[in-house]
Amino acid sequence: MKKILSLFAVMMFGVSAMAQTGPKIEFKEETIDYGTVTKGEDSGLRVFEFKNIGDAPLIINDVKSSCGCTVPTKPQEPIMPGKTGKIEVQYNMNPGPISKTITVQSNAVNKDSGIIPLRIKGNVIVKEEVNLMEKKKTLPSS
Repeated sequence: MKKILSLFAVMMFGVSAMAQTGPKIEFKEETIDYGTVTKGEDSGLRVFEFKNIGDAPLIINDVKSSCGCTVPTKPQEPIMPGKTGKIEVQYNMNPGPISKTITVQSNAVNKDSGIIPLRIKGNVIVKEEVNLMEKKKTLPSS
């Protein structure tokens, strides 16, 4: 019985040791809130910063957006342990509410299948332009 318990303990230690090694990703924030922004005054560019908190190189395999109005850019080189990286996201600033998901595929062992969903949210408004040449409407006097 002691042999079985000892074997079980060694196997559990081995499994936990394996789970602790490899690249691990930690984002500064997984949701960026644009707030209310004005089209033409905001470029729509935001940056998700992350760090490899693991002990092996972190590779970002792919970054995809939920629609064509959002263009993400991934790092081309592996992120070494202890180093930081960034994923840039360019939103096209269509007027209206923003609610988009960016899916990151990596070799991170601390995320299910290395997949991390990032989100952007907010609201884009159009600045009302005043035409100085337009004649102002006046109310008839009584």
